[in-house]
Amino acid sequence: MSIEHMEQMETLLPEWLETSRLRTGQGEVASYIPELAKAARDTLGVFVADSQGKTIAAGDYGIPFTMQSISKVFTLILALMDHGEEAVFYNVGKEPTGDDFNSMIKLELVEPGIPFNPLINAGAITVSSLIAGDSPEDKSQRILQFFRKLAGNDGLDYNMDVYHSELETGDLNRSLAYFLKQNGVLKDPVEDVLSVYFKHCSIEVNCADLSRMALVLAFDGVDPCNGEKLIPRRYVQIAKTFMVTCGMYNASGEFAIDVGIPAKSGVSGGILALVPGQYGIGVVGPSLNSKGNSTAGVHLLERLSKEFSWSLF
Repeated sequence: MSIEHMEQMETLLPEWLETSRLRTGQGEVASYIPELAKAARDTLGVFVADSQGKTIAAGDYGIPFTMQSISKVFTLILALMDHGEEAVFYNVGKEPTGDDFNSMIKLELVEPGIPFNPLINAGAITVSSLIAGDSPEDKSQRILQFFRKLAGNDGLDYNMDVYHSELETGDLNRSLAYFLKQNGVLKDPVEDVLSVYFKHCSIEVNCADLSRMALVLAFDGVDPCNGEKLIPRRYVQIAKTFMVTCGMYNASGEFAIDVGIPAKSGVSGGILALVPGQYGIGVVGPSLNSKGNSTAGVHLLERLSKEFSWSLF
């Protein structure tokens, strides 16, 4: 993007953000995880980073929030780095479902009962079981260290209040996990797998952290800030493809048409997005639409994409 466009974004982003903030009234904060219900509905923040160290931010970009489903992108990558494609995709599929992220319907209907993709809950639980480590604690520590490296922030940690909230109320995820265990997809004890899953969903970040993680994906696994190769290019390609086809739950097709960039949302209101070869973007807006995506965050990303012709399509 030209310097002129960068300057235009820096000038206009605060105004665009406040316009999008009006959309927060059209959604609701997630309440099925009690700790998430404490978020302020009118929160909206964005942070954009480029390869030269230039950053542009607006709104409530410094507010901490948990990654929730955004973490699934990076646990998938770590599982691929641990075991390779064949082993991972023996246990989880590659297709969108068209169903809610926590649905069990397709598991019962499709042989051999493996999850359709790694970004729905059943798929992410399966991927969590594939992370290398001798214990749930070892696996969680490896995940946390990997996330810290990608974010360039050694201070990333779990929000234990959110973790315990998920642990205590995650009965639907337990149902999914026990179904997977019954089908032979999960080999480890269900509670051990769920501990790893709930913990990586509970890693706390801000928009700047998300933008840095997204920037690594935007540059095919290389951290452009220091030139270090953190992820094999092939696994970034896989992750970005899943982000386009499945990353915004069962509104992924609509998002691809309206925004057209790889993105992954979480029910805390976070969105990680990227413009390949250009930007990493972190957004937070806890007010969610019926599909579980940030109402204001999606609106803001659509505005940015259309103004600067970001769509891949």
